[in-house]
Amino acid sequence: MDLGSVLLIALGLAMDAFAVALGVGTTRANVWFRPGFRLAFHFGLFQFMMPVIGWAAGTTVVRFIASYDHWIAFGLLAYVGGKMIKESFEQGEIQTGADPTRSWTLVMLAVATSIDALAVGLSLAMLQVHILYPSVVIGVVAAAMTALGLVLGRRLGVQFGKRMALVGGLILIGIGLRVVVTHLA
Repeated sequence: MDLGSVLLIALGLAMDAFAVALGVGTTRANVWFRPGFRLAFHFGLFQFMMPVIGWAAGTTVVRFIASYDHWIAFGLLAYVGGKMIKESFEQGEIQTGADPTRSWTLVMLAVATSIDALAVGLSLAMLQVHILYPSVVIGVVAAAMTALGLVLGRRLGVQFGKRMALVGGLILIGIGLRVVVTHLA
């Protein structure tokens, strides 16, 4: 898989982490180096691990579904992208109580923002893509987008975060369409 495709997938997946970090940045005035590093590190780590887990599950079933794997990959990416687009239009408030960069709150946020990467890992297994390189890129991009979201969140406000989930969803659907077109051509 070429670097451009991997970067687009990574950016699409990182939009949830970016949106959460943007929200954290708008509600937490004291998110500086240590809490910001914790958030970026955990989001990046989970975004790295989830595609590997999905890929490991996918490699065991890939030989049984090779003739229609591109449709499954499209379906998974379209589902994840559609879910992100739907969530971008939902109303919600960001909570300002507990510190989201600590304890179980941090773990739950990291899992929630990276669960989509599990489906991407499964899709990559079906496409017979080696997982290490894309997973590292996905993790690094997620960490960088999280840090960027924290910084921008302090300046831009909550409303912008929902729009990033919309962009991320559209990117994932576009990648899914590209997979189908590539296999059919």
